[in-house]
Amino acid sequence: MTKGFTFSLPVSVVVLAIFYIYFTTVFIFIDRWFGLMSSPGLMNAIVFTVVALMCVFSYTVAILRDPGRVPADYMPDVEDDQNPMHEIKRKGGDLRYCQKCSHYKPPRAHHCRVCKRCVLRMVLLVGSLTNDSLEDELQTGGSFRTAYVVSGLLLVPLSVALSVLLGWHIYLVFHNKTTIEYHEGVRALWLAEKGGTVYKHPYDLGIYENLTTVLGPNIFSWICPSSRHIGSGLNFRTAYHNAVGASMSK
Repeated sequence: MTKGFTFSLPVSVVVLAIFYIYFTTVFIFIDRWFGLMSSPGLMNAIVFTVVALMCVFSYTVAILRDPGRVPADYMPDVEDDQNPMHEIKRKGGDLRYCQKCSHYKPPRAHHCRVCKRCVLRMVLLVGSLTNDSLEDELQTGGSFRTAYVVSGLLLVPLSVALSVLLGWHIYLVFHNKTTIEYHEGVRALWLAEKGGTVYKHPYDLGIYENLTTVLGPNIFSWICPSSRHIGSGLNFRTAYHNAVGASMSK
């Protein structure tokens, strides 16, 4: 991403939604259901605050952290035995080259229109309404009911969308794919079946190896993963390395 801060409407909407949901959940829902000074209320407020902070932290990191860039002097070495994977263009079969950045693309790198450069390993992205007492309704003048309705309108579609997105990215992590690689893999699978061959995603190392590749080798760091274990981002271990290692150990 570019240096400095610029106004972004989608980011602003998400931030406002997060703050609104947090405020209404803690100071309206939890307070009315349990009472913030009670043990259940305090426990729910603390847990929800921790989850909200993790959400804000992850979102902030996703926005502000540099997604990685291709070195200006990068040149694919087609004779390197340690790196047998060299991605080529679907049309023509040439090595992948970015016309906008004027350099070759490493494996799994794609040009990002938002960042305006090639990015390494790019991934593409009630009941309370009926149970309120009449006394509460008369005392609050319907203000809390309005908060319920607005929160419901925000939370229901967000919960559905984020649940689908979570399941989708769990699938991608289990198979060590990016979103772009998934769509390219569908076409590659179709071409392989048409040609009578079997297609396998080259970076799929098995579920556990895929998890450690994406989230890190230490299981305890999976809650807050970092990118330090990935390396330069220009080369990635493939199923070919596993096959070679297995054949040499026999």
